[in-house]
Amino acid sequence: MNRPEERAVALTGWQSAVCGSGAGVVSRFVVAPLDVVKIRFQLQSTRRHTVSLQHEPKSTIKYHGVLQSLRTIAREEGFYALWKGNLAAEYLYLAYGALQFFAHREGHRFFQELRTQTGWGMPQGVQSFTVGAFTGVVATVGTYPLDLLRTRYASQGVHRIYGSILSTLREIVATEGVRGLYRGLVPSIVQIVPYMGLMFGSYESLRRVWSQLDFSRRLDSLGDALCGGTAGIISKTGVFPLDVVRKRLQIQGPSRRKYAVSDVPRYTGRLIATTRQMVRHEGVASLYRGYVPGMLKAAPAAAVTFFVYGRLREWMLHLNGPEPSD
Repeated sequence: MNRPEERAVALTGWQSAVCGSGAGVVSRFVVAPLDVVKIRFQLQSTRRHTVSLQHEPKSTIKYHGVLQSLRTIAREEGFYALWKGNLAAEYLYLAYGALQFFAHREGHRFFQELRTQTGWGMPQGVQSFTVGAFTGVVATVGTYPLDLLRTRYASQGVHRIYGSILSTLREIVATEGVRGLYRGLVPSIVQIVPYMGLMFGSYESLRRVWSQLDFSRRLDSLGDALCGGTAGIISKTGVFPLDVVRKRLQIQGPSRRKYAVSDVPRYTGRLIATTRQMVRHEGVASLYRGYVPGMLKAAPAAAVTFFVYGRLREWMLHLNGPEPSD
């Protein structure tokens, strides 16, 4: 069986983009409600000088459990509110998925050509991490305004702040400048490098182990889902605090007090200053707000992404003809 990086290169660039886009769209729709809950959790601020949240009265926190939050959002804002920001997110995942898998394929092809021409090559694990990190930076920078819109839409409560995607983009540029579309970009890039490196690195390592099992060929779809889900948990756990900081920075601006979670503090600094402010006023635990729905989301999101990508890839390869044998 071909190694994962060889399997990726077997597709053309546009085929990798199509497979990645399809995987991203399906994955996003499946986990959208958990994403809305996670964002609401991440934005909640207790302004307490304690690391522990165990003694915090639940009455002071609007969202304090995944099921309770799902019920609260559906009751107050309607069932479809669980998919708030999903249109912007689908555009985001469509573009992100295409850039992600296209860049991933091109990155591996670059290193393979380098090895062929010069005889020099990175260890496989280092190469997987490097390509994954490069993939994340390219996809993040290319789609960031849509990510910011997704966060702001998902943060809206009963009071509607923004309209269509185009009108929202125009409003943000008019009131906050072009830089307003890139609030929180630095922690996103700092986050995405280890995240995507861990994601693809751990996925490909797990996939190589899976491919050596006797039953792997008969359960290849299950292997994509299990390896992808495990890779999602590993990578998300490693960078979760950066994701919390990014979300809080994304909703800074003139509408900060109008969201469903209206007590988000004002952060005048950037990544390090915001992190220090959160720890000082809310404790270290604030950096892990929304961790449970985040993990509940990470595993199925990654599993669905790699599962759908694997099935679309098989379909594309069927159109291309059989892969050459080793």
